[in-house]
Amino acid sequence: MVDILHKYGYLDVLPYYKIIGEKLVRFLDKKEIAAKNYIPNGPQLLKRGSQLTPLYIKDFVKNLTEDFFEFRKLSLAEAKPKLNKVQTNIWQYFLPRKFSDFFYATNNENPGKPIDRIFFDIDKSNIKAKEAQKVALSLIKLIKEDKEFNSLVKYKIFPMWTGKSFHIYLLLNKKVPNSFYEKYIQYSKNEPLLTFTGQWAAKIKEELKINVIGGHERKPNTINIDPSQTPSGKLARAPFSLHMKDAKTIDGIAIPLTEKDLESKNLINEFKNYNPNNVLNKLNNLAKKFPHLKIVTK
Repeated sequence: MVDILHKYGYLDVLPYYKIIGEKLVRFLDKKEIAAKNYIPNGPQLLKRGSQLTPLYIKDFVKNLTEDFFEFRKLSLAEAKPKLNKVQTNIWQYFLPRKFSDFFYATNNENPGKPIDRIFFDIDKSNIKAKEAQKVALSLIKLIKEDKEFNSLVKYKIFPMWTGKSFHIYLLLNKKVPNSFYEKYIQYSKNEPLLTFTGQWAAKIKEELKINVIGGHERKPNTINIDPSQTPSGKLARAPFSLHMKDAKTIDGIAIPLTEKDLESKNLINEFKNYNPNNVLNKLNNLAKKFPHLKIVTK
């Protein structure tokens, strides 16, 4: 099988992202795409809609043509006369011959907008992924059992392996104002039990005997339940995105999960076997597992 990342004779993540992007048209509809480019022996360059012309998933997959990939063998200056405006924009987001993570604006760019999804990053510091898996499963259980929270909002739960740890999404049935996040979800270091995030973190710590805290402040031997990438103007990792260890190494792939998947004792070992090619081989079957995610399966 041809290596999808070198399909045209040079390193390019876009042939892979075109295929997975076709599955995510509905999930990412009207959400601005973002990319983090890894420069060997250099910086990580974040490209996003608040800095460049916004890029959306429908235009993204439509304009990744065979001609475009052939032009990517050239420099942008040489190729630009042959590109349309959207293709030029895509090029600026995803640099050729560079590894790139695929992100999107969780609840769109610019602050203060209504939100249609809440997500918790189960962020771990020098702790095994199996421990983060336990925390993710426990968090889902607490959310589902919390009568007060469930009286406020309706949602579908969507867990995801990020390539390193876990995200837990709440896909809301209806949009809510940003004030909902600030009142009920945003973690306060000074008043940790003020919102549901801190309350759930405290209960998980007591139940699992793992050092679990709310918020994004990292501490050694600690797992964070961090909702801070929820508000508009923040970014989330797209399902099926590559996860980069550095400019030369893919160390994981973001895989959508079911709650039942999270109960598997072999889940982390299974993730180690994923690579871009076998993800594409399994893509339709993976997509069919998540009808609530609105992944296109045709």
